[in-house]
Amino acid sequence: MNIPGPEPRPDGGVGAIARAGGLHTYQLWLHAEFGPVVRFQLPGAGTAVSIADPVLLEATAHLDERPERLFSFLDPLFEAGNLQVLPADEHAPWRRLLLTVLAGRPSHERHFARFAALATGLADRWAALPSGGPVELQRELTGISLQMICGYALGGEVEDPDAVVEAFEMVLGDHLERLYLLPAAQAADRRAERTAQALAHLRATADGVIAAHRPGRRDDRSDLVGSLVEAGERPARIRDTVLAMMLAAHHTTGVAVSWTLHLLGSHPAEAERAGEELDRVLGDRAAPGYADLQRLPYLGMVLRESLRRYPPGPYGVRRTAGPLAVGGYVIPAGEVVFYPFWAVHLNPAYWPEPERFRPERFTPEESAGRPRLAWIPFGVGPRGCEGARLATVEALLLLAVLLKRFRFRPEPGHPVVPIERFVLWAADDIRMLADPRTA
Repeated sequence: MNIPGPEPRPDGGVGAIARAGGLHTYQLWLHAEFGPVVRFQLPGAGTAVSIADPVLLEATAHLDERPERLFSFLDPLFEAGNLQVLPADEHAPWRRLLLTVLAGRPSHERHFARFAALATGLADRWAALPSGGPVELQRELTGISLQMICGYALGGEVEDPDAVVEAFEMVLGDHLERLYLLPAAQAADRRAERTAQALAHLRATADGVIAAHRPGRRDDRSDLVGSLVEAGERPARIRDTVLAMMLAAHHTTGVAVSWTLHLLGSHPAEAERAGEELDRVLGDRAAPGYADLQRLPYLGMVLRESLRRYPPGPYGVRRTAGPLAVGGYVIPAGEVVFYPFWAVHLNPAYWPEPERFRPERFTPEESAGRPRLAWIPFGVGPRGCEGARLATVEALLLLAVLLKRFRFRPEPGHPVVPIERFVLWAADDIRMLADPRTA
């Protein structure tokens, strides 16, 4: 049986994606039009099969190969080979090392006080703004997230987090403009020059972090550089891993918290309930302790619902090693399998009224019986996000500190439009007013 989908176009699908507003929104249209399994033209891959049903996705969860061309936009960041497309035998030990560094609860607890100091420092800066705002959530929160991961896994800080975030956006945005044939914001020669400068800044930043590393932290399993040295990794791979960590970690947490505050700003009843929970648990304290996170179940549901509505990574891709039967269709060997996380999260068969923001979806009662892969903000299978647990701890802490202190309102007249920028970004940031809150 042929897999349904739109008719092929001479432009390889670029026009259809552009007209839809991006690959993330194109996926919503594809699955609404053609059903849970769709074949479509994917620039850089020829064609791909997209699957938006969590039950059918189970048949693909074991896939452990990524198509190299689709991750070529990350090539400039790496010297020793693109870390996102390592073959399985090389990827598995590298992944185990990252999980050891990132997923350990003792390490999370050890660094928690430092995370809390960064979060309260951010809140203090926002409180000092005229009339409580406006604040640019994405810029501010990705910068704080970058500082958190550098202090946690890299043993230091970066001097100018905003410049690092901007440099990553320049390098990745340049690729996306060329991939989708988007109008460039500036002349090609000037754009190439700025991209080269941004890349040089990123490499210099990584070199500075590595140079500042001091041995002797082996009692702390969160020491990424030390773990890589101990594992015998060569200097180029160490720098590549540092850059990959800085990129992935600041995007995940900063973007997730930004979208959560955006949603709460438009849902005052849910924001008030979260604030009341924080008042009960924290009392007069400005920040939670590590153990307090387990005592904030509603805040946890708020975060999970936000990650459903706006997953930081809106999609993923794998490649089949052999023929694969999915939903009555056979996907041939070597085909690209597309994971449309956003479309999965908005599938009305598993999420009634999917556009509605309703944290109660994640109560134990409502979660019971829901397919395992109906909620996949951190990816699927052996290539899923190694830092998911750490990102969740950081996000809950930031939300607790900020929601205890402020009520957030959208800035009047400022549109918030999700766009594809490696993550689910907002086109002109998310600008909100932060009003002081009294418990």
